[in-house]
Amino acid sequence: MAEDFEGAGLSRRRLMKCAMWGGAGVLWTVSGGVPRSLQLGGEARAAASDAGSFSFVQISDTHIGFKGAANPDPAATLNEGLAQIGAGARPSFMVHTGDVSHLSKPEEFDTAQEMLKAAKLDIHYVPGEHDTIGDDGAAFFQRFGAANKTPGGWYSFDAGGLHFVGLINVVGLKGGGQGRLGDQQIAWLADDLKGKSASTPIVVFAHMPLWAVYPDWGWGTDDAAPALDTLKRFGSVTVLNGHIHQVVQKVEGNVTFQTARSTAFPQAAPGAAGASPGPMKVPAEQLKAMLGVRRVDYVPAQGAHIADTPLA
Repeated sequence: MAEDFEGAGLSRRRLMKCAMWGGAGVLWTVSGGVPRSLQLGGEARAAASDAGSFSFVQISDTHIGFKGAANPDPAATLNEGLAQIGAGARPSFMVHTGDVSHLSKPEEFDTAQEMLKAAKLDIHYVPGEHDTIGDDGAAFFQRFGAANKTPGGWYSFDAGGLHFVGLINVVGLKGGGQGRLGDQQIAWLADDLKGKSASTPIVVFAHMPLWAVYPDWGWGTDDAAPALDTLKRFGSVTVLNGHIHQVVQKVEGNVTFQTARSTAFPQAAPGAAGASPGPMKVPAEQLKAMLGVRRVDYVPAQGAHIADTPLA
């Protein structure tokens, strides 16, 4: 699979550099599809202070109900993430990119729902594969589905001059397989975007990555290409995903792909020797440096300022 990384312009060495930048905390300024990184500090704070009043946060892979050595108390680390969000300038809302629960149990959804209320923000959800166990997400959608949901649960809305699209790519998956959108959702996306000007900034969020991070581990979406084709005409597109529990970024034309950290546990770097996807145990003193939350500030003249901040 190393050739696939090289062909996509992402060598394993470059990928690890991206992971190290994210681990240190980094603000990505995206303008015209070209990113530059700012270390979280004075330079980043200055950029954020110019960002205007519109911002939102992304949280992902809370895995409430997980019980394992990788994190004995994911509820506690979720609370730390929420406290971190509350300590900064108030965002407009939150997006949760899936795996709210670990096993789709009612009590896990109950706990997560109550905990997330502490953010005192409107929250826009999409499910992860852990939220759709046994019922294709029926219980999840009943609790967290959008008011304007389509039959498949996907939806869109406008805020702050941006158009947001929540896609579902975790229903009907085969074990270990990649995500799937399906023809109906892809057709809906084309119709949803049809009336939008090419100058409209677009933010797409889904659980599994919409680009081939590492297909051998199911880290991608096998029918993402036609969906991405409908986005190519827009001058600024940001795609936010979870699922892989780490920050990895890719730029393709005017589309910037960003995966996010979990608040529950880390996973190995894609294709790491001897590793496999799933909870990764690290020394206790390192855990919080590998978990975190994301803030996005949108500046009309500049694009999206994306700050990934670890819990440590």
